[in-house]
Amino acid sequence: MNLLEQLRGMTVVVADTGDFESIAQFQPRDATTNPSLIFKAAGMPRYKHLVEEAVAKAQSDSAAGSPEFIDSCIDHLFVAFGLEILKLIPGRVSTEVDAGLSFDTEATLKKARRLIALYEEQKIDRNRILIKIASTWEGIKAAEKLEKEGIHCNLTLLFGFCQAVACAQAKVTLISPFVGRIHDWFCKEKGVKTIPATEDPGVHSVTHIYNYYKKFGYKTEVMGASFRNIGEIVELAGCDLLTIAPELLDELKHKEATLVRKLSPETAQASEPKALDLNEAAFRWMLNEDQMATEKLSDGIRKFNADLVKLRELTNTLSRELVSV
Repeated sequence: MNLLEQLRGMTVVVADTGDFESIAQFQPRDATTNPSLIFKAAGMPRYKHLVEEAVAKAQSDSAAGSPEFIDSCIDHLFVAFGLEILKLIPGRVSTEVDAGLSFDTEATLKKARRLIALYEEQKIDRNRILIKIASTWEGIKAAEKLEKEGIHCNLTLLFGFCQAVACAQAKVTLISPFVGRIHDWFCKEKGVKTIPATEDPGVHSVTHIYNYYKKFGYKTEVMGASFRNIGEIVELAGCDLLTIAPELLDELKHKEATLVRKLSPETAQASEPKALDLNEAAFRWMLNEDQMATEKLSDGIRKFNADLVKLRELTNTLSRELVSV
């Protein structure tokens, strides 16, 4: 068996892409998207019709060209991609709240409810949707309220242990710790090009979080994300879920080797993490003391927001073209 087939036997494989052809090829259970992936896909000619459809729907919500119109376009576009993805998978799709709302609990709640409403208008059960929210304190508090409403959340841009603990306390459905971006930070810090998977700080971070959750009985799922190589994936075999880019899925599919399960509830019980109980002050202090997590969270929010700005520009341009026709 190839590595991908073996991995499916111990971990839920998720496709990290907005490209429908890749999803159809690898047949994951779930799929994740973000503003960067949607921007990349929306620029492809074969997905132009989805942008056009989103613009047309937004025209019934507000005046063309207004800020409200562009926001509505983005909402419809994110949901349009989600709807197409749901046709290809049996499980859930993650749809992201605007990165610019990462420090506004009420605005995050409003946007999440709006996205769920658009899906439900299309007869999609909310259990098939994960609302992606940045793992700021404000985002975690929003997710805590949403979960109580039956709106399930995927807390993303997670780099520090305090973020993971706060998410578990908030009883969010799922977290996405970013392995590759942690790896990148430490490579830059150490002045090296790469770090072996067995020594990878990103791998160690996810392992620590997984063991903590299983040791103390938290139900929040751990989905490792943002991988740089298949070595990182191999070292996290057994994690609840792993969201993997198409090129790495392809590499796993074409590599024959024996895959050893590294993470399990049984091994987690043998670990010795200390239980934490975080309030806002403790969370902010722990995050502040973790230079890597602080920098990567800020950087991730900026990058997702930058691609969202580009996506707004793309939809605005297209809307003008459609109006002038």
